Amino acid sequence: MPYTTNPSLPKLRAKAIKLMRQNNWSIRKTAKYFGFNPSTILRWNRKVPLGGSHEIPTNSSRPKHHSKQLNKEIIKKIIDLRIATKGRCSEVIHQELVNQGVIVSLNSVKRTLDRNCLLRKRSPWQRYHQNIERPKVANLGDLVEIDTIHLMKTPKEKIYVYTLLDVNSRWAFAWASARINAQRSINFVKQAKEASPFNFSCLQSDNGSEFSQHFTERVKTTHRHSRVRQPNDNAHLERFNRTIQHECLNYLPKDVKLINRELPKYLEYYNQDRLHLGLGLKTPNQIIAKCCQAIG
Repeated sequence: MPYTTNPSLPKLRAKAIKLMRQNNWSIRKTAKYFGFNPSTILRWNRKVPLGGSHEIPTNSSRPKHHSKQLNKEIIKKIIDLRIATKGRCSEVIHQELVNQGVIVSLNSVKRTLDRNCLLRKRSPWQRYHQNIERPKVANLGDLVEIDTIHLMKTPKEKIYVYTLLDVNSRWAFAWASARINAQRSINFVKQAKEASPFNFSCLQSDNGSEFSQHFTERVKTTHRHSRVRQPNDNAHLERFNRTIQHECLNYLPKDVKLINRELPKYLEYYNQDRLHLGLGLKTPNQIIAKCCQAIG
């Protein structure tokens, strides 16, 4: 008899055994009634406990052995390499095995790690971002990039600095926080909007948890995510992050209150007095004033 995928068969098996036991039917009578071989009814009867069962599930058709399956030594090497390399990817582990003269395919390495629960899989609760098209930057606020800088306070404690920059004028804003999450990101954007002399048309961030779907739905501004593992999408802000660390944050104690006390002074210098090569040796505020005159 071919392998069955009938979803009703598990309950039918249990019903056959129930009739045989409660009505004292013989194996042959039960087999004739349901149209199965007596040996099949006997196997079903062995699977059901004395108290009965609601259904007898269909066993998997998956083979228990394969002629080309990996031996235990190679499997142990794959697991040991995963642990020794502190969770490096399958490609790295595969190349390490090749360097050691072990012949094994990359897919076999991935399957072995998966079966031993050593692969980091995407969370089923994490939603994919439906990105909108990247806007063309022609006016103030057309594209505003947002990110976070992670500063180590102690080996186990961090301080986070939210940063924001308008691509058109290079106007920047920053604020430190002891923690990061979607709600704190929303509050930071509100602070930036109050301090900004123009409106934000589109926000762009990376795929960090602080810029999740919750942030997108509640920030009250069009929000898009950059491509995964493509920091160049936020190149203007990445350069600002380097500048603010080099000129300000590296000289301040790792304390949120002290950092937030000094940040407004640096941002005033950055937006008002600091000349930018990318702006033709002008300041962000000069670009903003020029754009306002053109509109007016």
